[in-house]
Amino acid sequence: MKPTSILKYFAASICIATTLAISVTTNKDDVEGFFAKNKSKSGHTNNWAVLVCTSRFWFNYRHIANTLSMYRTVKRLGIPDSNIIMMLADDVACNSRNIFPATVYNNRGRHLDLYGENVEVDYRGYEVTVENFIRLLTGRVAKETPRSKRLLTDDQSNILIFMTGHGGEEFLKFQDAEEISAHDLGDAFQQMYEKKRYNEILFMIDTCQANTMYSKIHSPNIVATGSSKLNESSYSHHDDPDIGVAVIDRFTYYVLEVLEKVNMQSKATLKDLFDTYDYNLLQSTPGVRSDLFFRPLDEVLLTDFFGNVQNVELTESKEVNNSLTETDPALIDSEPMFIEDPQAEIASSPKQSASWIQEQSHTFEIGNPDQSQTWRYVAFAVLSVAMGSALIAGSSLV
Repeated sequence: MKPTSILKYFAASICIATTLAISVTTNKDDVEGFFAKNKSKSGHTNNWAVLVCTSRFWFNYRHIANTLSMYRTVKRLGIPDSNIIMMLADDVACNSRNIFPATVYNNRGRHLDLYGENVEVDYRGYEVTVENFIRLLTGRVAKETPRSKRLLTDDQSNILIFMTGHGGEEFLKFQDAEEISAHDLGDAFQQMYEKKRYNEILFMIDTCQANTMYSKIHSPNIVATGSSKLNESSYSHHDDPDIGVAVIDRFTYYVLEVLEKVNMQSKATLKDLFDTYDYNLLQSTPGVRSDLFFRPLDEVLLTDFFGNVQNVELTESKEVNNSLTETDPALIDSEPMFIEDPQAEIASSPKQSASWIQEQSHTFEIGNPDQSQTWRYVAFAVLSVAMGSALIAGSSLV
């Protein structure tokens, strides 16, 4: 064999073996890094909104409008009804004093009907209670409770909680019948944290002395904002002479003024929103509490809470339990269930669905340490044989 042929054979063997070794050493971190460009810095994979109007009766029209305005905004920014829980007395649209039946407006010109044709109220009328609200947050609902009345969040959920109504120092009234205290709210958030029911929470409240309602929160990763400080009232923005009552509150009005300029691709942050707070416009002193929040507010996108995300999550591979089908023949012929919208289905969580599909569709999974290690041994063995053969052939010529 000619020396040039030996060199060509040797070089080709090294290239093949090296390529094989590199291809099988790709690990999960590399794949996750590929998707990281599209993943929110907050680390959340789903968004939820809990919108609560604690008032009833015609003269509280503006509180209904506050809640429906926020409902319209989060839907516009991508949060589906399946991920929105709305608690509303719902006694305004069809009130006998409403000269515009089946409508609710938040402006004097009545340019936009907030009630519209596609509004889903999950808790209405006398269902809007302190007990139901706390059970909703903590997940301690009756087993017969339908999905539409459950907050099906996990440790990768960002939650917007918006409340509006009449309040005072460290309390918020529910339909003039009962109150929720700042201690109750802080305890509910602590239970949510212990049960891993959220990644981050934005708590926003529009009521008199609103800032006192987040004074007893001690759970991490919660940012809170309110419309007025201790001993201050929160005021309505304007009324409609034809309707005869105020149609929206000042704090909600100016928050919506910012949010109306936001789309799903917006880079506006919470700091941008909070910087717009102006006592001269609100006629009260809004507050922000961020000492429990881990991220700088100028890095927190408004869409992290008011919008929706669709991220890909890579889960650890798991071996299919063959013994289960062996002991239960009924499972052998069962067909897999494919879920079109993981966030809208309670039969299987998003993490479980992704993991199950990944297990069924891969026989060799990139990043599997056992498989990758085996193929590394094969690659290096091929490389060693190639080098040894080349050296033997070269020595025979000598």
